[in-house]
Parts: sequence; structure tokens; C-alpha cells
Amino acid sequence: MERRSDNRADIRDFLARRRAQLTPEQVGLPTSGRRRVPGLRREEVAVLAGVSTEWYTRLEKGHISGVSEDVLDAVARTLHLDDDERTYLFDLAKAAQPSPAPRRRRKAVDVPPRVQWLLDSMTLSAAFVTNGRLDIVATNALARALFAPVFDSPTVGARGRPNFARFYLLDDGSQDFVADWDGAVDITAALLRAEAGRYPNDAALRDLIGELSTLSREFRTRWASHNVRIHHGGVKRLHHPEAGDLELTYQPLDLPMSASEAHSLTIYTAEPGSPSEDGLRLLASWAATSAPHPPAHRSTPN
Repeated sequence: MERRSDNRADIRDFLARRRAQLTPEQVGLPTSGRRRVPGLRREEVAVLAGVSTEWYTRLEKGHISGVSEDVLDAVARTLHLDDDERTYLFDLAKAAQPSPAPRRRRKAVDVPPRVQWLLDSMTLSAAFVTNGRLDIVATNALARALFAPVFDSPTVGARGRPNFARFYLLDDGSQDFVADWDGAVDITAALLRAEAGRYPNDAALRDLIGELSTLSREFRTRWASHNVRIHHGGVKRLHHPEAGDLELTYQPLDLPMSASEAHSLTIYTAEPGSPSEDGLRLLASWAATSAPHPPAHRSTPN
């Protein structure tokens, strides 16, 4: 029996919101008279994408199964989707395709020892591995010291695994730790939205999103915006309880370990000779002489 992901609501909301964010001027259409709703009309998107209004209306209602890549490309261009949003649209289309058998449950994958060796070799950079749900599944000593408030948070799960989404959205102390808390929460919700597009049948991910939606108004607002983020990096400012104010650059890298699980290796560094580098050195020294690391430092299944 064929099964498919029932993600029609996600498709509908995503396309409708992106259409509402565009103006006729942005797509080269003349403007005349007042509009009852913001953004483009469905028939305008259809004309620009080269499809019938009936067909685009059906697509925006979530009926995306069987749509060709060329048509999806045309819709993505018309709606001015960026690379991450385009990938998300294609992920939604892929998830909606019929499959000959039920989708297999995502299995936990052990972090290989070689990955832990890699992390431990970075002594002046804070490095850690997260899965697509933003659980920290492996870390080096400096990352454990740098993100001590995350590891010590009451939001840490029963298995002792910190989760960035729970920390930012359910721990009030996160607003003291992260300077740009709003930006961090925006990115967090967008990353989870993209992950949900890739893996709509992930029970653990659905549980996390349900928990955050129930307990956090900030998350509900951002989740409803349908913003997506896949690749991100930049500068993060932290107020560390021991090292003070830190300005660090960070860069996530894809870390292939399983065909069914998305892992990311993220590295935090400081500008050479800066006060933030001195702060990292202080934390590195503290971490090297402190008690043994908690279980999260060891290789753990995701």
C-alpha cells in the first residue's frame, strides 16, 4: 500500500506566506488600484511561473505530489525563494511522493571514535556535533566549558543530552547567555523547520516541535512564519559566567555519518590576539584542569 507524508498544510502555508511577502513591483508587474490582500495574487504567480491559475491554486493547496522539478523551479524563481527556501520546497515535494512501503524509522547512529578524536584535537577551538534536532551528541572539552550554561540547564533531557532549541526557548537564563537572543531563536526555529521538511515522519522531531509549540509563544510565532535555514554561520556574542563577554565566529560543516540522519560539526573560534581569544584560552585552561567531563562529552548515539 502506498504511503506519503501528509504535509499539505506545510506546503500551503509556506507558499501562501512567500506569495504574500512579494509586491508587484518586485516581480515587474504594474500596480493599479488597491489590493484586498498583501502580496501577489495567485493568478499573477501562475502567469509568471508559466502555469494555469487552476494548477497553481491546486499546488498552493498542498497537492504537490507528481509536480516536475522544472515547474517547482519556475515557482521558486517566481516567489524569489533563496537557496535554503528552494531546498525546503523540494524536500516537501519529495516527502509528498508515494512510496511503495512505509518509511523506515530513523535509527540512532553512534558517533564514531574518529569524530571524537577530531573534536579532541581542537584545543583552541570549541567544537561540537549536533543532529538535525539540535541535540549535542559529541563535544570537545572547550565546547563543554564554553556552553556550560547549556549543559547545566534544567532543559537537558533524561539521557543527559543538551538541546539548543530547548535551552533557548525554555530556559530563561539563555537570554543572559546569548547577546542576540532573538536572532538565535529565529535561526533555531528556521533550522527545525528545514529539518521537518526533510524528515516529516521523524517522531522525535515531531515530539520536540510539539513540546516547544506548547510551552513557548516565541516558538509558535516563529514556527508559523515558515522561515527556513539550512546553512548558517557568522558571529555570536556570548556573556559567559566565567570568561565574560565573548565575540566568536562560528561555522557549521556537514558531517556525513548516516544516510538517514543529518549531522553538523560546528566550530567556534576567536580573532587572534583579541580579548575573546584570551577568554577562550582561559576556558581551555580551566577545562584541561577540571573534573572529568560528563557523559555528553563521550561518543553517544544520536
